[in-house]
Amino acid sequence: MAIKFLVVDDSLTMRRIVVNALKAIGYDSFIEAADGKEAFGKLQSEGADFVISDWNMPEMNGLELVKTIRTSTEFSDLPVLMVTTRGNKDDVIEAMQARVNNYIVKPFTPQALKEKLDHVLKSTSLVK
Repeated sequence: MAIKFLVVDDSLTMRRIVVNALKAIGYDSFIEAADGKEAFGKLQSEGADFVISDWNMPEMNGLELVKTIRTSTEFSDLPVLMVTTRGNKDDVIEAMQARVNNYIVKPFTPQALKEKLDHVLKSTSLVK
């Protein structure tokens, strides 16, 4: 089963980096959004199997997006990986309390992304 990723970041460059890393580890289905508000709209209109989101964005940040996803009946179990520069312990705890499935700090390597994705996928029904 092909996994469709929703890549959310206000930086086009960062979205390219994430998409290219996903391609490098064998995935080929993506949609993109520049902030949480656009991302949730695309989730509702186009659907996705996995969300990879930045934290710091205008309109609706990544943490607000996670909380919106978790309180939605349709998407509450959707896997979410937070990709952010916010690496301090309090931020990680706050993200985990919002029920992100995993957390990766920028900059990262495709291998590190693959390890986080594999970890999340093993704990969901999306395993390849």
